[in-house]
Amino acid sequence: MNFLRNIALLFCLAMGSGFVQAQDKVVYHFDNAQAQGLKGLRNIRNQLDAEPKTVVIAVTHAAGVDLLMEGAQDEASHTSYEPLIADLVARGVRFEVCEVTMKNRSLKKEQFILEANYTPSGVVRITKLQNKEGFAYLKP
Repeated sequence: MNFLRNIALLFCLAMGSGFVQAQDKVVYHFDNAQAQGLKGLRNIRNQLDAEPKTVVIAVTHAAGVDLLMEGAQDEASHTSYEPLIADLVARGVRFEVCEVTMKNRSLKKEQFILEANYTPSGVVRITKLQNKEGFAYLKP
C-alpha cells in the first residue's frame, strides 16, 4: 500500500514541478487563402521552429480551401503554397479541407494536393478541436 501511495505522491510532485507537461496543440483557421496563406504557413513554420513538438492542425473552409488546391499560389509574390505545405506535413502538420465548402463550390478531391485531408465541416471541426480537445485557436 505504501508503494502505491509513494507512486501517487511522486506523480503529484512531478505535475506540480512542471516535469510532466501537456503537449501544445493549436488549430490554425484559414478562410481566405490569399489574405492568410503565406502569413499563416510562415506562422506555423515559426511555431514549429520554436516548439517542434506542437501538434498543429490547419483547417480550411470558404476561400481558405484554395490554399490546398493543385497549383495554388500567392497572387502577389507568385509563391507556390505546395512546397511550403509539404515541408510542414513532413513536420507533422495536418491540413484539412471542409467538405461543405467543396460541395457548395462543386469541387472534387482530385483538385487538391495529395497532402490534403478532409473534414465534413470546417467550422464544426474547429469548434470540436477547441472545446473537446483543448486546442488553442489561431487565425492568421
